[in-house]
Amino acid sequence: MKSLVVTTILLLIAVSAVAGTPDGAALYKAKCASCHGADGAGQTAMGKAMKLRDLGSAEVQKLSDAEFTTVTADGKGKMPAYKGKLSDEEIKAVVAYMRTFKK
Repeated sequence: MKSLVVTTILLLIAVSAVAGTPDGAALYKAKCASCHGADGAGQTAMGKAMKLRDLGSAEVQKLSDAEFTTVTADGKGKMPAYKGKLSDEEIKAVVAYMRTFKK
């Protein structure tokens, strides 16, 4: 019985840790993909109109995580700021997801 209680507690801790991790892909889809596109290439109507750079390009991917975070948090040009709309952890998760676009 004691091992069942310990196992249950450990399982609850593990689920809590995973549940507390923001989903960068879901956040990107909800907040960024309408302009940047699902693949980050910027080939949406809005992306083309604003002449967005491909998030997977070497030019964009050479930005540091701090620079990516600043642009995401503070906005740039017509891009809205997400500071106050997304938590620091959510912004970090979006930045990590944008790294997956690297060509």
